Amino acid sequence: MTDHALHSPPAKTITGGLTAVLYGTLTYLLFLGTFLYAIAFVGNLPVPKTIDSGTAGPLVSSLLINVVLLGVFAIQHSVMARPAFKRWWTRIVPLSVERTTYVLLASLALLLLYWQWRPMTGIIWSTTDPVAAIVLQTISWLGWAVVLASTFMINHFELFGLRQVLARLLGRELPPAEFKTPMFYKVVRHPIYLGFLLAFWATPTMTVGHLVFAIATTGYILIGIWLEERDLIALFGDQYRRYRQQVSMLIPLPRNKAKVG
Repeated sequence: MTDHALHSPPAKTITGGLTAVLYGTLTYLLFLGTFLYAIAFVGNLPVPKTIDSGTAGPLVSSLLINVVLLGVFAIQHSVMARPAFKRWWTRIVPLSVERTTYVLLASLALLLLYWQWRPMTGIIWSTTDPVAAIVLQTISWLGWAVVLASTFMINHFELFGLRQVLARLLGRELPPAEFKTPMFYKVVRHPIYLGFLLAFWATPTMTVGHLVFAIATTGYILIGIWLEERDLIALFGDQYRRYRQQVSMLIPLPRNKAKVG
């Protein structure tokens, strides 16, 4: 037997790694399409279904359906992100594709929401001033840009599962989580959520359906922050507690300027 044969990974391991990479890549592409569609959905851009397109039905039934759709996404997104669930889940799903599976189910929950969303087209506010409309639209686009940029400031490809499946293929272990506060994270603790809030609330025309969407997602974001920060304190301890004292949660405000990361 040659040295090459002794040190080559088993064919089964290579096949499993390639399968994981394919799964991760396809899921990432699905996520990317879902994310881009979200911009069009919320902004009423020319796509088959948006937050205000279609014929409005009875208000109460539409409200109930939309709240359930938002709840499905919120429950999936929050429960599967908790460490206790991950510890149980990775007894069934390989650790290398745990994040990819999370991203897949989150994307499917969003696709269900786009598909079954019921328009509620009553007008809450609408601006006729073209300058004001441009300003609001610009803020919304800025919000989406902040969301995307913030993911790259931490680790975009790990956040969406690609780094994990590639590490499995190469037979490498990912380093332990490290506390860092790059760029936007030195100004607010949750720039991704801040970006979503800007994107959802800044609109020239706010319909009942859009308002329901914005209120529900804002509530979910606040609950998600509470859960996420509880997990981060458990992981990083006093280091994260100091960060919370020194950096605002969502609104950039002057705080203690001591170094946080």
